[in-house]
Amino acid sequence: RGPSAIPASARSAQTLGLANMKTAVAIIGLAGLVIGLFGCDQKRIEKLEEGVATETDVRQQFGEPQETYSDPDGSRTFEYSRQPEGQVAYMITIGPGGKMSALRQVLKPADFDKVIPGMESAQVRRMLGRPAKTAKYPLKPDEEHWEWRWLDGQQSKVFTVTFGPQGRVASTTVSDEQRDLQKN
Repeated sequence: RGPSAIPASARSAQTLGLANMKTAVAIIGLAGLVIGLFGCDQKRIEKLEEGVATETDVRQQFGEPQETYSDPDGSRTFEYSRQPEGQVAYMITIGPGGKMSALRQVLKPADFDKVIPGMESAQVRRMLGRPAKTAKYPLKPDEEHWEWRWLDGQQSKVFTVTFGPQGRVASTTVSDEQRDLQKN
């Protein structure tokens, strides 16, 4: 029997099954990617010891940073954000002597609490790394929203910062992540 011999309702069911299979494969693939990134990061982190690892060691494990920030004391901080698909962002500090002095995962409530009204967007980027998403809305042209995906235990969350007209923090919110994984 060819496809035309199959009743329309059965063909629709077959198509629906294929769409559900594509969705399932997409979800499994995304989960695997996130777990893989986390697993790879954990292995990289285990190879770096504060006070011992050098800048070269950090670059060998993590590659080139997305951003490099210079600090007044002569140290530099490298940004390694896993946004938009990952749920972490690492800030790795290389002290003035060339050794790694800190490796921090910054997408967590203690760091979100430091984002306060009036803070400039550059300061927020320096604290939290590259956001997963930025958006401006036509009905609110003086606002811009930045979002970071993060994990609260096993729950996927989104931290959103709303910037006002001068590019300064107006407000922040935390919400459950609502991702549309049914894209075909």
